[in-house]
Amino acid sequence: MARGLILTTQARATTSSFTTRISLSKPKCKKLLLYRLHLPSRVSSTRFFCCKCSVSQDPIVITEYKQSFSQRMAMAGLKPHHRIAIGVSGGPDSMALCVLTAGWKTDGANAVGKSDDGFINGVLGIIVDHGLREESNEEAQIVSSRVTEMGIRCEIAKCSWLNGRPKQGHLLEEAREMRYEVFQNVCTKHQIEVLLIAHHADDQAELFILRLSRNSGVLGLAGMAFTSQMFSKSTHLYGEGSKNKGILIVRPLLDFSKEVMYKVCQESGQDWVEDPTNQSTVYARNRIRMSLGNLSSYTFQSEVQGVISACRRTRAYVDQICNNLINQAVTIIDHGYAIIDLEILNPSQSYRYMPVKYVSQRNKPIRGSTSKLLLHYIRTVPCKTSFTAAGCYLCPAPRSRGTKILVCCSVNCPQNSKIELICPRINGEQKQNFPTELEQIIADGKSYSNHFVPDASDVHFLDASESVISEAKTLNIICESTYRDILLLKRDEIKHFKLKAEDKVDYKSKNKVESIGASPRTENGVADLGGKSQERHSCSCGIGHDKGAEVRCMSESDWLYLAKLSKCPSLDNSQQQKVPLSSKMEQISEKGSLNLENLEQSAQKALEVLKSIPVAARRSLPVLVNHQGLLLSIPSIGFKHCPCLMVSCEFKPKVPLGGGHSSFI
Repeated sequence: MARGLILTTQARATTSSFTTRISLSKPKCKKLLLYRLHLPSRVSSTRFFCCKCSVSQDPIVITEYKQSFSQRMAMAGLKPHHRIAIGVSGGPDSMALCVLTAGWKTDGANAVGKSDDGFINGVLGIIVDHGLREESNEEAQIVSSRVTEMGIRCEIAKCSWLNGRPKQGHLLEEAREMRYEVFQNVCTKHQIEVLLIAHHADDQAELFILRLSRNSGVLGLAGMAFTSQMFSKSTHLYGEGSKNKGILIVRPLLDFSKEVMYKVCQESGQDWVEDPTNQSTVYARNRIRMSLGNLSSYTFQSEVQGVISACRRTRAYVDQICNNLINQAVTIIDHGYAIIDLEILNPSQSYRYMPVKYVSQRNKPIRGSTSKLLLHYIRTVPCKTSFTAAGCYLCPAPRSRGTKILVCCSVNCPQNSKIELICPRINGEQKQNFPTELEQIIADGKSYSNHFVPDASDVHFLDASESVISEAKTLNIICESTYRDILLLKRDEIKHFKLKAEDKVDYKSKNKVESIGASPRTENGVADLGGKSQERHSCSCGIGHDKGAEVRCMSESDWLYLAKLSKCPSLDNSQQQKVPLSSKMEQISEKGSLNLENLEQSAQKALEVLKSIPVAARRSLPVLVNHQGLLLSIPSIGFKHCPCLMVSCEFKPKVPLGGGHSSFI
């Protein structure tokens, strides 16, 4: 939900001191792009203003938009019978998306019907109430009623800010992350696997200038993907044995301008809202949007879109090459680390697809100086040094003579991925997997997009020695005046740009992940540690009934402790000393001797397995320790201090290798 209060459903915005009336005629090319609400300076910048327009008498225009929209949906592999969700904010972009989606669902030979309650089958509008203002709930209700009138069922989802309201400097970023997390949760609840987002061509132009000012390369300048997968951050959203397929984000309006968004709303008589805070120059996107509005000539806009299109063609080409390379060059080990064969890997572009994010399970892309250092590192063959980046530790793989790189989690960096204790479901109960509809949609989208992937002769900007816009001018994609204007926009944004201070991290808590009780529990994903009472544990057990256990990464002290256990002396001394024992004490002694013998054998086997794991990867293995830090189990290699301890470990990444499906056609 965008910020502000909708005060009326008529074309009027009212406060206690003034009234502003808005009358919109049919929008004209370019002038509409510059449309703004100019309000007196005393107006609160946190208020929405409602726009209402009359229905235009030009059905040909809206028909053309609907046909183009249907083509884009087909390119994504979508058909009207598929279940989809729409992210709705109430602005002209998302309202136009609702109009076009409703028409796509109900028109044509493959149209779907309506349910008994009058809603279009298989479509859900999701309105996110960020809850950062008192009036946000009222705004969400008004937008919901408008979308409902179109025949689209709506759900208002409220954000839960467990750590308090986001700070002003991080407000937009954190609100966006929370919004997409809410989208994910609502889609999962309704078993919907496709989410439509209303980003359009003008948003791409803003992002192009923003990333250009941040020195992004051709891959970043390609902008937002037409389709991409978003994966859940929680392992509890998918059951044992199932895959975290996530949801498919589709942006069907990337070929439409902002002008078209207004036209669609006007042609269908649909109200929308405008947010005056979009005029605030505090935020980079607002500054760039205003600057682009001042450069509204057809030549400039078409040439900027031409550069973006060229970048997207190059991105599609690089994606295809690198996806093939990564399957050949990367080997994933069950213990949670990877081996990269540098002799197979093409170092020119493949650094973006290295399994660094896969191993560390970090969501954010690798950018800036880190990506450059990483590229330089893998270009050095043979590899002779170690390197830390994005939560991962890279070093030459043992016995590879520098032709292979080992990638594992770095224990010296704060970990974004969480080591979780997950209990297998009781009585064989498992969550049912979602149907394979999403896999078929992705397959259909890939079969379509593969026909549009260019060959090497039709891609540009791969030469790192020349900037993208300089090469675009050389190739006559942009003229001299457009080149100068883009440089001016880049320069102005660099002036405003301030590096954000990195958040302070408590390095002391980087290894401690979760504390659990020793008594048996099967709720909230906690593993069963075995035993209803202390008597069920052997005399050598390291867990007591009233004690707890923690998960952390393996350390050198754990290795030394295993070595000590592997040489543990037998406790047959009680029999040799011929000390009279009661029958109960004899049973305890026999149990203790047997358990120590098993413990010795278990430690010896664990050492043999650990010797086969490179030292760097060994340090990132999760271990279970008691409240005193004593090693209880290394579940990934099968070591247990006590046979009563029921614990297992599985490397279950939330994001697949390569980051999942994406398309830039």
